[in-house]
Amino acid sequence: MLGAIMKQLVGGGVIPEYLRDAFQEGKRKFGGRGLRLPDLVGLLRIAIASLPQVFICIDALDECLPKYLPELLESLKKLVRESPNTRIFLTGRPHVAEDVRRYFAKVVVIPISPNPDDIRNYVEMRLDRDAEPEAMTDVLRSDIVGAIQEKISDMCVGPFSTFTLLIMYTY
Repeated sequence: MLGAIMKQLVGGGVIPEYLRDAFQEGKRKFGGRGLRLPDLVGLLRIAIASLPQVFICIDALDECLPKYLPELLESLKKLVRESPNTRIFLTGRPHVAEDVRRYFAKVVVIPISPNPDDIRNYVEMRLDRDAEPEAMTDVLRSDIVGAIQEKISDMCVGPFSTFTLLIMYTY
């Protein structure tokens, strides 16, 4: 994940020499595996320092494997603490909010619920673009839209009811 963030930070232009050298050294030192996490965090800090402001956005944090989540959050905490021009936005199911709060003191949590009208509009738009429009009857279309809306309303209860947007400001 942090490697992907680094790629996005420097991928739009010429890769800085210090970064190229660090990756080559990491390949030599660690049997071709690349950089270790502390080295990557340090390089991210350097890359971020050269920019006026950085926004790191990670969607579906709850899909991160639990064994890697603490390392990711600790690394993000270090980046935010050492790079005051960095803001982090995360989304995930409500249960990850507590994990995030353990690492970040300043968290704003915004609950987000699915909008049934948006989902219906999306399904109808996809049905309109069906490759075989002659296979669709008005009754079948109505059944499909109705079944999906019913499933969505079932999902809007319990632990799947909301996503949460977590916003961290400077540490």
